[in-house]
Amino acid sequence: MKDTQADQAFSRRQFLARSAKAGMAIVGTLSLGYWLYDPLGPNGSSQESTITLPDFSIPNLNNKMSIISGPDRINTINLALKSLGGIETFIKKGDKVLIKVNAAFATPAILSATTNPDLLAEVIRLSFAAGAASVIVTDNPINDPASCFSLTGIGPSAHAAGAKVILPRDDFFKLATVKSGKLIKDWPLLFEPFRGINKLIGIAPVKDHHRSGASMTLKNWYGLLGGRRNIFHQNINDLIKELAMMVRPTLVILDGTTAMMTNGPTGGSVSDLKATNTMIVSSEQVAADAFGAKLLGKTISELPYILKAEAAGTGTADFSSLNPIYGSIS
Repeated sequence: MKDTQADQAFSRRQFLARSAKAGMAIVGTLSLGYWLYDPLGPNGSSQESTITLPDFSIPNLNNKMSIISGPDRINTINLALKSLGGIETFIKKGDKVLIKVNAAFATPAILSATTNPDLLAEVIRLSFAAGAASVIVTDNPINDPASCFSLTGIGPSAHAAGAKVILPRDDFFKLATVKSGKLIKDWPLLFEPFRGINKLIGIAPVKDHHRSGASMTLKNWYGLLGGRRNIFHQNINDLIKELAMMVRPTLVILDGTTAMMTNGPTGGSVSDLKATNTMIVSSEQVAADAFGAKLLGKTISELPYILKAEAAGTGTADFSSLNPIYGSIS
């Protein structure tokens, strides 16, 4: 009888100990999940309410896309915009403009892994010429932000052209949710640069990407996300689709003057590059990426995010339906 009571007591102690361990394991697992997702990490946000970005697009445009061939970015961007009615079609007097660049890596401009600084400076100049009250340039790079903006030449070019550069800080992020999205929910978004902004321009290079197949205008918005965004890599095509749902820009500029054909998105050698000599300007970002795929020698079926973004109602993958304006500068 004593042995039975002792066994029962031991069994109860075992049960309680194991229950406690199991509870600790569950809490640990939940804590790890929260740590991975929690916006209180690097580039996180302590805000409880979520925000959504306004729609920066311009309705009822007659011309939505221009594709200009030529080796000189300054000439091609000017002709591309002129063919769409000039930058005045998009930027009006008093507008406050935000330009989202790709400054992800601390590499020189010659490697074409980031937004070209000369192209950026010209777009800033044109925006001010059209009467913009202010121009802000921003990104949340993968590498150290200050180093990225400096070594790419983006920071110095932006400052020289009269723009303000906003580098990410933890308190510059707010929680954002994409309506009907499954991935971007209560996720930290670089929101501070958007305060007071009424026009949004994205400028991105044409690049190969080892996960999504390509990095162009839609993937460029990835740089607005904070937190531990690398957890989205396993579902990158759906993530890019939700970026297209989240961001409705005024204009996108896809720089295919030099395309990174291999080893993207970082590259690292001029042997990864090809002179494709094309500048794409469009108010339809899905269409811009669909044309950009051609420069990489890929079809849109090889880039699932394009068709997913189209199916989500964010634009058309049939760029020819926009009757793009073609031009050439030797």
